[in-house]
Amino acid sequence: MEQAPLDTPEHVPERAPAGARGGASVDAPAPHAVTVPGRGPVRQIVPALLAALATAAYGLLGHQQLRSLSAQSWDLGIFTQLLRAYGELRAPIVPIKGDEVNLLGDHFHPLLALLAPVWWVWPSPEALLWTQALMFGLSALPLTRLAIDRLGPWLGSLAGTGYVFSFGLHSAAAVQFHEIALAVPLLAASLTALLRGRVRAAALWAVPLVFVKEDLGLTVALLGVLIALRHRERVRTGWALAGWGAVWFVAATFVILPLLNTAGQYDYTDNLGSPLEVLWPPVKWLTVLMLLATAGILGARSPLIWLMAPTLAWRFTGTVEFYWDWYWHYNAVLMPIALAALLDALGDPRTGRAAPWWRNPASPPRRTRPGPLVRTVAVAISLAATLALGPAMPVLDVLRPSQWEPTWRLAAADAALEAVPDDAVLATDITLMAQAVPDHDVQWLHGPNTRIPGCVLVDRFAFSWSGSPPPDPRVWAEQEWKTAYVTVQDEDGFTVVCRP
Repeated sequence: MEQAPLDTPEHVPERAPAGARGGASVDAPAPHAVTVPGRGPVRQIVPALLAALATAAYGLLGHQQLRSLSAQSWDLGIFTQLLRAYGELRAPIVPIKGDEVNLLGDHFHPLLALLAPVWWVWPSPEALLWTQALMFGLSALPLTRLAIDRLGPWLGSLAGTGYVFSFGLHSAAAVQFHEIALAVPLLAASLTALLRGRVRAAALWAVPLVFVKEDLGLTVALLGVLIALRHRERVRTGWALAGWGAVWFVAATFVILPLLNTAGQYDYTDNLGSPLEVLWPPVKWLTVLMLLATAGILGARSPLIWLMAPTLAWRFTGTVEFYWDWYWHYNAVLMPIALAALLDALGDPRTGRAAPWWRNPASPPRRTRPGPLVRTVAVAISLAATLALGPAMPVLDVLRPSQWEPTWRLAAADAALEAVPDDAVLATDITLMAQAVPDHDVQWLHGPNTRIPGCVLVDRFAFSWSGSPPPDPRVWAEQEWKTAYVTVQDEDGFTVVCRP
């Protein structure tokens, strides 16, 4: 696979053959190109600093959550179990989801198999959190360099800062690991290459996205259409990419996922409601407003903004409330699109022209590049989209000393895990699910599993009990699995019972 350097400066893009329609090189710069700002060490140092800062901030947030026993959902446990399977060179069977459940029948994310070496080096759920933090940090490199090249060192650095701490990234980090972590740097590299005129590289960076999650096939297909409409000398590349994305979306959603699913179906079809409900409730409008603000409002004039449409379409037709708002991980893949659309709309300093970029550049420009004041206001709006969250920004917990105090239950949690024999079949609730995966065969306490667990670990404070935990976990376990258990550990809300 040809890969474009992530730090390639603005340059003259690929040219059309001599006989291309329009009589001139389709992507040739205009005769009165202006000097590109931001050259020099700033475009190397600032992106690297922002990438390191984002990686550290998001990684420390994950570390902090594990110390405080904060479990946002069972997803970290699920993906830790998947990573262990890949690390042990097994199929991604995840008992947390149910007996013999292959996670490739839940969502189509075979690219996660590339993370197997992470397990070899660090078999821990925290390794996944730092991996996600690193992916978010790496995505800042190409986009921030492009921002500095197009906007100058100060404004470009601010745009990059707004990106790395954008609401979509820090909310994704706050709800722990998801497969979309791999999509963020791929989208950043693809869109940066496209705006630099490296069309083939942009397509190649987009190709693996279909293996991150099934719905991203539609995003890839739409990107291919945009390329075909704009770059006449690469029209075949564009339509090939569009076909690649569409084929994999159909194959993954309607063939592969049902084939690998224990129920023989795509599990999320039932989550879709009527298209008439797309515009309601109002929280959906708030999410769109936040996305447009992240794109500096002006980014709405760029065709790239349409790359958000496939993701928003399935979310807003969905009946799950978590799909609709700014929180959770669903907006992370939209953050590179927002910044790329903003930079596209603010224009190319080589030509002084701004979006729309689907027209033939050899024709007289109809839109000129926005002036300094407009560029400054657009970047300020983009920053404000995140700053408006104020103290609600999850990543700020890293700066709060009180959040670094270990929970009073940490020692009891460690003791509970130690009380379970290695490799035992363990049924547990969400609190210690991810931490238990490296040493035990874990299933969910309330799951559909038919296996009788050797041990049961109950956290009376877990939210899955809805405030009504069993008075005696041993008695509850015996009634649940119709077998005898004895209590081997009971401290600070954590109770472990095992079969004698």
